[in-house]
Amino acid sequence: MNIGIDKIGFYAPHYYVDMIKLAEARGIDPDKFTIGIGQDEMALAPVTQDAVTLAANAALRVIDEEDREKIDLVLFGTESGIDHSKSAAVYLHHLLGLNPYARAVELKQACYSATAGIQMAKGHIALNPESKVLVIGADIARYGLATPGESTQGAGAVAMVVSKDPKLLALENESTYFTNDIMDFWRPLYSEIAYVDGKFSNEQYIHFFNTVWEKYKEQTGRSLEDFSALCFHVPYTKMGLKALRTILDEATESGSERLKANYETSIQYNRKVGNIYTGSLYLSLLSLLEQNDRLEGGERIGLYSYGSGAVGEFFTGILQPNYQDRLYVHQHEELFNARKEVSIEEYEEIFEETLSADGSSTEFDRANDPAPVYLSGIEDHKRIYVNRIK
Repeated sequence: MNIGIDKIGFYAPHYYVDMIKLAEARGIDPDKFTIGIGQDEMALAPVTQDAVTLAANAALRVIDEEDREKIDLVLFGTESGIDHSKSAAVYLHHLLGLNPYARAVELKQACYSATAGIQMAKGHIALNPESKVLVIGADIARYGLATPGESTQGAGAVAMVVSKDPKLLALENESTYFTNDIMDFWRPLYSEIAYVDGKFSNEQYIHFFNTVWEKYKEQTGRSLEDFSALCFHVPYTKMGLKALRTILDEATESGSERLKANYETSIQYNRKVGNIYTGSLYLSLLSLLEQNDRLEGGERIGLYSYGSGAVGEFFTGILQPNYQDRLYVHQHEELFNARKEVSIEEYEEIFEETLSADGSSTEFDRANDPAPVYLSGIEDHKRIYVNRIK
């Protein structure tokens, strides 16, 4: 029985910042942003959007009534959770109107947790073939104004329906994974900002990739020539390229050119959205599938997932016949075209508008947020969500 991704869609907030203008405002050479880290735009979440609403808006783009009935497991990967106790997946389950006889769980391991959700979903479907699983990666990356990490911020969510006989990508059983207790990126409970050792984190990202790639080759006997494309977790789009370059000497000249070209295709959406932590790898996969018209059913895609702290995994999938029919290219084009660029002054004002630290009752102006699902305010320490189309 084949198990894999049957549907995939994403959502990003309607605001974005131009990275050239941000660089100029910060007195930085724009090439450091557009070439050095490979980012053109940065999605910006207003106070009315959090991980839950981003996830709901992404999922609403792909699920239908059959999915609502058959989804009996919701796995929500995020490092932007809104509660130390209540799972973001429970809020999401309600907002989407899913089958009440379902499990709903939030997962955490930095940027890796959506991949953990994918692997758990495979096991669930193997035991319950008629079920479907909703896997979400949703996050808001915030490092602060005029900080070293400001250029690697972003916001968005990717939603995936995992099922038997997937129409998009059948996930193969072979995968290799590696865990090591390191402090490359972390955010203590008492801190509103993350702590990062940037150089060390970049080194470990590549080290973990090389480790799981070597293990994968050893276990399967496969080589780069068995892959049409490799997709990477991309906190910024140059990061995955750095990892890819470490193994390109294993490929033929034509194979190397193919992998590099497909990598460039796979980061087009990420260049416009920025870092979305748990969803970044899957946004890259989506970009590859929607922006590349040369891939065909039967071709193998490799995926590298990395979550600081740290866990890394390399796994693979086979594109299904007519997979293009399961994509939402025009919806995503419309999403990008409908976004509004904000000035640096507007960006800083939107960025500084945050929820009260003590949970004071608040009502937000919903007129400025066109999303179907939004956060309307806080009442009695409870977040109040609204689904305009439910």
